Amino acid sequence: MEMMNEKVNWFFEMDTPWQEEYKSLRKIILTCGLTEELKWGVPCYTWQKKNVVLIHGFKEYCALLFHKGALLANGDGLLIQQTENVQSARQMRFTNLKEIINCEAVIQSTIVEVIEVEKAGLKVPLKKTKEFHVPEEFLVALDGSPELKTAFEALTPGRQRGYLLHFSQPKQSNTRKARIEKSIPKIFAGKGWNDR
Repeated sequence: MEMMNEKVNWFFEMDTPWQEEYKSLRKIILTCGLTEELKWGVPCYTWQKKNVVLIHGFKEYCALLFHKGALLANGDGLLIQQTENVQSARQMRFTNLKEIINCEAVIQSTIVEVIEVEKAGLKVPLKKTKEFHVPEEFLVALDGSPELKTAFEALTPGRQRGYLLHFSQPKQSNTRKARIEKSIPKIFAGKGWNDR
């Protein structure tokens, strides 16, 4: 079994309802020859410095997140796309330790598969920024301000997509307009909607 990374131990020692589940997932993952690192405040497992899978938890479940899960055969139907906007990652969700123990072979075979995806250099074909829906309210704002349009186009594609998703989520036009207005200073500052 690969060595546990001391920098990650705190995650497995913290008080959480998923502590036993986390430890079980860690043990399974470390039998697969991955390197344990701490990224985004959670255990992330890499193969030749490429992110493969991470452990994280939510109120209702804990999960393994496979970074290129969209390219996998779907681990006996256990891989879930969290939201329609997630293009690459897929989760395996667990609500108790018994589920993890029962799925150990599937977890290991999915990890082996994702390592093969990395070895082959496969990439998830991502939707281009221009393919994302632009809410009407934002189109009006861009048409009314050439400076805003220039500032938005100067953002990285990821920041542009983040704004488009953020602006598109609300069902009501007034909420979309409010989000756009609130975001304009950040767009001019070259920041993403979630940047500080």
